[in-house]
Amino acid sequence: MKPVLFVGNRNYSSWSLRAHLVLACSGVDFDEVRILLDTPQSRGEILARSPSGRVPALKHGDLVVWDSLAIAEYAAETFDAKLWPDDRAARAIARSVSAEMHSSFADLREHMPMNIRARRPGVGRTRGVLRDIARIAAIWSDCRARFGAGGDFLFGRFSVADAMYAPVVTRFVTYGVALEGVTAKYGEAVRAHPAMVAWTRAAEVEREEIPHEDYPETTL
Repeated sequence: MKPVLFVGNRNYSSWSLRAHLVLACSGVDFDEVRILLDTPQSRGEILARSPSGRVPALKHGDLVVWDSLAIAEYAAETFDAKLWPDDRAARAIARSVSAEMHSSFADLREHMPMNIRARRPGVGRTRGVLRDIARIAAIWSDCRARFGAGGDFLFGRFSVADAMYAPVVTRFVTYGVALEGVTAKYGEAVRAHPAMVAWTRAAEVEREEIPHEDYPETTL
């Protein structure tokens, strides 16, 4: 049975983007259903598909998986996809940086939410956000230097780790975060990935707006 991925608005839903990239890069044929966020119906519609009440959620037969990193692991195991590095040490580091993205960077999430359509250069530069940016840049530089020789991504070929950091790449564009050297080239590689290009184009033509995301200064 064909998997079905339930996602939110492509412009805003960073976790949906992560799951989409993983499935798109796994080679599996899947359907995708968008559920609009922040509407009176959103909660009920999502709960009907995801026990957590959040997206993304992957339905495959009778199984539902409702966390982006869990979806990535499931895709890697089930669809025999090369979503993690082959080398054991590289794979351990890839899982470490993916888990760090999953659980950390709260300041960046709060003050620089994903909004692909927007351009807000200079906004959100709190002290905590600057620390998060520095840590992310260090991760990218280290992974590229140690494991990136086989391609343009953190571990050479595109992996779960790149899917986890892809929304950050969009944030850096939205908020005008300047990157240099290897980090700039890495950001360009992520943005140019075909699955990322397709998602970005879909986000740019969405018509729905979430006021507290699009006009935060007027909805505090």
